[in-house]
Amino acid sequence: MLPKVIDLFSGCGGLALGFEKAGFDIIAGIELMPEACKTISYNLSWRYGKKESHICGDITQLNGDIFKNRIGKEGCIIIGGPPCQAYSMAGRGKLRSLGEERVNIKDARGYLYQDFLRFVFEMQARAVVMENVPESVNFGGMNIPEIVCYELQKKGYKAYWTILNAADYGVPQVRERVFVVGIKEDEHREILLPMPTNRSKDNILTQHQKRFESYKQSIFFREPLGTENVKELWVTVGEAFSDLPIIFPNVGTKYKSIPLNIEYPYKIEIQNDFQKKMRCWYEKETFGVSANAFRRNTRDFPIFAMMKQGDNYIDASKIADDLFKEEAKIFGYVEGSEEYKKLYKKMVPCYDREKFEGKWRKLDEKKPSHTLVAHLEKDTYSHIHPWEPRGISVREAARIQSFPDDFYFDCSMGDAYKQIGNAVPPLLALGVAKTLYSAFMEE
Repeated sequence: MLPKVIDLFSGCGGLALGFEKAGFDIIAGIELMPEACKTISYNLSWRYGKKESHICGDITQLNGDIFKNRIGKEGCIIIGGPPCQAYSMAGRGKLRSLGEERVNIKDARGYLYQDFLRFVFEMQARAVVMENVPESVNFGGMNIPEIVCYELQKKGYKAYWTILNAADYGVPQVRERVFVVGIKEDEHREILLPMPTNRSKDNILTQHQKRFESYKQSIFFREPLGTENVKELWVTVGEAFSDLPIIFPNVGTKYKSIPLNIEYPYKIEIQNDFQKKMRCWYEKETFGVSANAFRRNTRDFPIFAMMKQGDNYIDASKIADDLFKEEAKIFGYVEGSEEYKKLYKKMVPCYDREKFEGKWRKLDEKKPSHTLVAHLEKDTYSHIHPWEPRGISVREAARIQSFPDDFYFDCSMGDAYKQIGNAVPPLLALGVAKTLYSAFMEE
């Protein structure tokens, strides 16, 4: 009998969406952010005319058996991704900037995996899937995935952790994430590693693939399956974006604030398998797409237009310098004058060119995107559109994460970017979920 799924630290629902697509019933969940809870409630419950299944609340204040009455003999699988800020490099840097007393190992969020396990044990979950960033293998010298596996083993579970790259599962993004997978010993079943569906054209090792040998020193680490026999190549940004609406064709276009609920028609018909998945996720093709909002970076639109695909902040700075010098010459401003300084401040980005090389990056249409992060909430300089002179739209960010086009964001633009950047890509989640589905559907 297929277990029900309980979704902890759900975010806007990327992990749950993959499990739903695999055939599981998501019956309950917990999410702290009201905006994210609203997003997941709409997309996993309200769209089907059902009452919301997720609680908006603090998991540390809730009993581990709170959902006991929602499951029967079929039992449950508990899935979720505890917050990564205490582990991630970006999160650690932000904490350091707030003072010595805010170092990452003092961040309570780094220990929320304990509440995740509390729910697993109190609900006597038949299986478990926990996701996090690869940096969680070194949290002040502690390997969190290894610790979680050890705790699961003590309670009668077979468990392993691995690192999966979303690009290997059809997501147009190189995004490596840790997955802890466990199943009760008395189930007498095996949860296999997920089978990749896509591979790199160049067979270049990713950042964490280079570290697999060192990870093998861990008792519970399992190296993911190779892609040697996989035919399909990684999905590129160009393949992910080519059918989406044109919303800002050139720097002369007047900026228009586009509400997230306004749909635009597609530019062209479905061009590839990825677009088909995005437009037909719910078994019925969509013919318009919402969430076309993007940021009003008026100063930077001319810089974006002159950047080449793959260019970074250093390249952008040189372009800004040239544009400024040309403008100063036209106005006849003398170098060092007040007018000259004011114009410079108006036209040239102020970030340190030695420290922020990767602050800006223009996407390359022939490659998958680099990793999306929650900082998109603040700006989208890290992901500049490959053809149009602007940052990516909310929908394009969702496409990079493999959220289907009929996935609805009823929130502010900033909240939508944050939710998307924090999420587990649904296609990656689907790859993991299929292995659990197969294990529990075996006779």
